[in-house]
Amino acid sequence: MAAERTLLVFNCHEPWIHQLGVLGHRLDIIVNLRGKYNPGWDERMRPLPERARLVTLAQALESPTSYHCIIAHNTTDLLEARSRPEPRLLVLHHTLEGRLHEERSHVDPRRMRDLLHTYLDLVGGHVVATSMLKGESWGFTEDIVPFGIDVKDYPSYSGEQARGLRICNFISSRRRILLWDLHEQAFAGVPVTLVGHNPDRPGVEAARNWDHLKTILQSHRFYVHLADPRFEGGYNMAMAEAMAAGLPVLGNRHPTSPIRHGLTGFLSDEPRELRHYAQILLEDRELAEMMGQQARQTVIERFSLVRFRHSFLRSIEIARRKWYTRKANPASLRAEPFRAVAAIS
Repeated sequence: MAAERTLLVFNCHEPWIHQLGVLGHRLDIIVNLRGKYNPGWDERMRPLPERARLVTLAQALESPTSYHCIIAHNTTDLLEARSRPEPRLLVLHHTLEGRLHEERSHVDPRRMRDLLHTYLDLVGGHVVATSMLKGESWGFTEDIVPFGIDVKDYPSYSGEQARGLRICNFISSRRRILLWDLHEQAFAGVPVTLVGHNPDRPGVEAARNWDHLKTILQSHRFYVHLADPRFEGGYNMAMAEAMAAGLPVLGNRHPTSPIRHGLTGFLSDEPRELRHYAQILLEDRELAEMMGQQARQTVIERFSLVRFRHSFLRSIEIARRKWYTRKANPASLRAEPFRAVAAIS
């Protein structure tokens, strides 16, 4: 009988980490990391995956477990784990331009790309981007693995609330990325529920847990996703969850949007047009439901959880091959030259 495999995973975005439960491995998830507004595992976003346990960084570094692979989400994670002797895989969740804008960083993006490529080439690290847009942004297009969603996890659409829905965190610091000016112009006077961690916005709160989130998705009429193409993709996991729950989507004309105008939602860069489309869906629940069913089918076709499992297991094996042909031991490299990109990736 084959020995059971365990992955060491730095915590980042709980919905993304949660899907790793389908890989069939045990998970040691590192929590209490610097920079997260919730240092532990946020049960409001997802329950802890089966066969997973929470560990601190100190416990992970001292663990006698021989990890099958280490999964990191930025260069800080890679540097923190450099004393561990196992293969490592870096997941890119953001565009370089979006992170630089959000961090208000003036670091030269070309230098950042070069440093990250140099470090990973030396230590035999492998990179997975969650979309082609993000891979191209960082210069890593070898392995693109979109997230996976099981539409059976979401109850049937009801849409009884004649309201739109938008889920996003830290709106105030991400206004430009989220095209918030367009949002305010388009939906002034239109009922839109905001959900997410936004402590500076009274009355805007995150869902209590995943079941509560599913209920919110089920009951709303349509979903809103707006993103500046220079900084962020035309979809994210929250939007795909909404589509899986049967909501049509209103968005801007983003080149990477999976929305088909007039079939799975409506797209426009004009506030007046977006407001017009919102009114159509608010007044015609049956139309919203028909479009939402097409949106649900899009998730089945483009964001299969089965496909994610197959692709990410392959990515782990690529990371293992690269590790055993690496040029340098990470523990032997001075960390200082690479700290410029540590918090950005």
